[in-house]
Amino acid sequence: MMGLCVLLCHTSCKHEKKQEKEESFLVTNPIRKDTIIKKEYVSQIHAIQHIELRAQERGYLEKIYVDEGEHVKKGQLLFQIMPKLYEAEMMKAKAEVNFAEIEYQNTKKLAEQNVVSSNELGMAKAKLAQANAELALKEVHLQFTQIKAPFDGIIDRFHVRLGSLIDEGELLTSLSDNSQMWVYYNVPEAEYLEFNNKITEEHPLKVELKMANSKLFNQPGYVKTIIADFDNETGNIPFRATFPNPDGLLRHGETGTILSTIKHNQALLVPQKATFEVLDKKYVYVITEDNKIKSQEIEIEAELQHLYIVKGGVSANDKILLEGLRLVRENDEITYELENPEKVLAHLDLYAE
Repeated sequence: MMGLCVLLCHTSCKHEKKQEKEESFLVTNPIRKDTIIKKEYVSQIHAIQHIELRAQERGYLEKIYVDEGEHVKKGQLLFQIMPKLYEAEMMKAKAEVNFAEIEYQNTKKLAEQNVVSSNELGMAKAKLAQANAELALKEVHLQFTQIKAPFDGIIDRFHVRLGSLIDEGELLTSLSDNSQMWVYYNVPEAEYLEFNNKITEEHPLKVELKMANSKLFNQPGYVKTIIADFDNETGNIPFRATFPNPDGLLRHGETGTILSTIKHNQALLVPQKATFEVLDKKYVYVITEDNKIKSQEIEIEAELQHLYIVKGGVSANDKILLEGLRLVRENDEITYELENPEKVLAHLDLYAE
């Protein structure tokens, strides 16, 4: 009876070893393909023109002709500062001009009769010119009591109220021209070096804008401008994309995400499922010629859904372990089935489950 037990145990162990040896792993190759990826950049949205409207004269705010958020046209009257003082000063300046004109004409007649010298005539003429200059200045001061829109735009919130005593230079409101929007986003130095020679006025970079609600803005943008200097702290440089804004949906100060389409010619692709991480470094298991497992560090250039674009570490000829990464160790000898990489790509959603 004991002999039978020993025989059964020996047979069972032998069967388990045979099963272990017969276990087969799925292996594939990295594959080269032309690949397009969309890279995301956090962005700030600015109106193509955004200015502060400030008082140019001191006085009481007599009238407000518009409301916050209202669309206004170039030259439209927005605010009126009480003009009485400036009107009085202009009337006084006009009277001084009239007096200087009469004095000049009388002196001119006397000079023609050689009653007064040419110097006196010159002084009368200079006095008239000075009076005209003072009148012109008073007219400008009077005009400054009317604040008009310098361009078509949208009025921001008011910083003053009707009847307020306003000082010269005080902020009244802001005005934004939202017909086009400038969207700024930061690009790392390595990417800048790739883009720099490709972006021109004739060949701008086309980008998309994902808004704060995760929906795509319905107009494409074009990058024609790269700002002059790098940020020494971040190593980034701002790009500026211009978006048409015909419906006025975008407003100054919004945030969003720029989506930039980048083409990678003959990119080397590796399934994310075939990788593992050690101390923030990515690895794959490469199958050697004698069917042993060897870990290999890879350099990731970009990330796609279920895929990595690999910059270095493996080639398209290498065999890499696709499944069962947790079941093997370094230098384990395995049996495997080599799966066509095209088939692997077609079933990545299935493999990822």
